[in-house]
Amino acid sequence: MKHLSVKIVTPQSVVVSEEYISATIPTATGELTILPNHLPLVGKIKAGEIILKKEQGESSHLSVSSGILEVRPNSYLVILADDAIRGEHIDVAKAEKRVEQMLKEKKHETDVDYAKLQALIDKEMARIKVGKRYRK
Repeated sequence: MKHLSVKIVTPQSVVVSEEYISATIPTATGELTILPNHLPLVGKIKAGEIILKKEQGESSHLSVSSGILEVRPNSYLVILADDAIRGEHIDVAKAEKRVEQMLKEKKHETDVDYAKLQALIDKEMARIKVGKRYRK
């Protein structure tokens, strides 16, 4: 079976550099599943969950914030994300506390600060979702 080379990079590190059979990514227009031999594509990523599937049925779950994806020729997918973390590394309790604190702050923010805070809340909510799914 043909594979998809996936590389997920953040400003801090290379989070993933492996081969998979599919990658499901949250984009600004909805979820997008990339398979081997996908046509070249560039798109915007929104906060959410990335699901990477291996041939043996295993899957990896990652929480991602905003970023961009690029599908290159020869089944190569590159994701440049502001933040990405594997499900097994997520501290759900800590993320829930951060969301609770940000929701309290949200009441006192201006429109510009409100938008920034909402983006941070979306990022943390994605972490919570992936972290809880990983722990099942």
